[in-house]
Amino acid sequence: MNIFLTYDYELFFGKSAGSVDKCMIEPTNELLKIAKEFKVKMTFFVDIGYLIKLKEFLPAYPELQLDDSKVRKQLAHILEEGHDIQLHIHPHWEKSYYENGKWVFVTENAYKLADFNEEEIKRIVVSYKNILDEIVGYKTTAFRAGGWCIQPFHKLNAIFQEVGIKYDSSVFPGGSFSSTDYSFDFTKAPTKSHYSFEDDECQEVENGPFIEYPISSRRYSPIFYWRLYILGRLFPSQHKMIGDGDFLAQPGRKQSVLTNFTWNHISTDGYYASKLEETLNSFEQNNTEDLVVIGHPKGMTLFSLKATKKFISKAHTKHVFRTFKELI
Repeated sequence: MNIFLTYDYELFFGKSAGSVDKCMIEPTNELLKIAKEFKVKMTFFVDIGYLIKLKEFLPAYPELQLDDSKVRKQLAHILEEGHDIQLHIHPHWEKSYYENGKWVFVTENAYKLADFNEEEIKRIVVSYKNILDEIVGYKTTAFRAGGWCIQPFHKLNAIFQEVGIKYDSSVFPGGSFSSTDYSFDFTKAPTKSHYSFEDDECQEVENGPFIEYPISSRRYSPIFYWRLYILGRLFPSQHKMIGDGDFLAQPGRKQSVLTNFTWNHISTDGYYASKLEETLNSFEQNNTEDLVVIGHPKGMTLFSLKATKKFISKAHTKHVFRTFKELI
């Protein structure tokens, strides 16, 4: 089996962005230590919009220089260790700004690429990708949409082909969500390890120009989420996120997951990491070709770091840990 360990490298986008140290630097360093111990590679989907905004506001706010330096140094270290960096776009950076010592996020009509017109989408994708390619020293070919907001994909088709994006990993089959700022619906996505598509990321098209490597998913029971919330209160030192910011609001989601069976991704974040080994065993029994795991350095906990390490220690001798750069 091919195992893709993928991490969205970013701040939070709620009332508080959190700090670079806690959301990115410290947890990523812990992940890199684990990867080095077991000689496995990871893919980091880097929120390049953040680095662009850092450069924009540096002249007026010199304190941002330290954050910029830390992030760029860590990205260089990630590459030195042989890991992969690919494109992650949160377009709300276009309207967000830094003021009075903090980032102010404008997400209304700006959280999805589809919120922008055709000309703006092209400018964002081309400029963001070119800057990331310059930083990493190679042509990135894989994409993950911020907030999983890849839809409607037909607005991105032509520009992605133009800039050389071939692989997407934004879909997690069965998942859906809708709020004021963003939405996605993957309930009709193929339940395959990977598949080709063209105008619709949830519709397989033979020999389509793009290949979807969906984030692996499963059905979670309300009991799982009750345990998550209870353990967080009983053992906060183990289950508190390392990241120190706030999530963008998801109205109604907490009540929904506590009262209904829901589909969600396979993840190394927090208590989700408790399902890694169980999912791997299930995929092995079904002879599944690929397991794509999502994570966020900001969402790691002491518990999830231990669970991730245990998962990798058991899997690395039997399976191949791959990155998207290797698919070229």
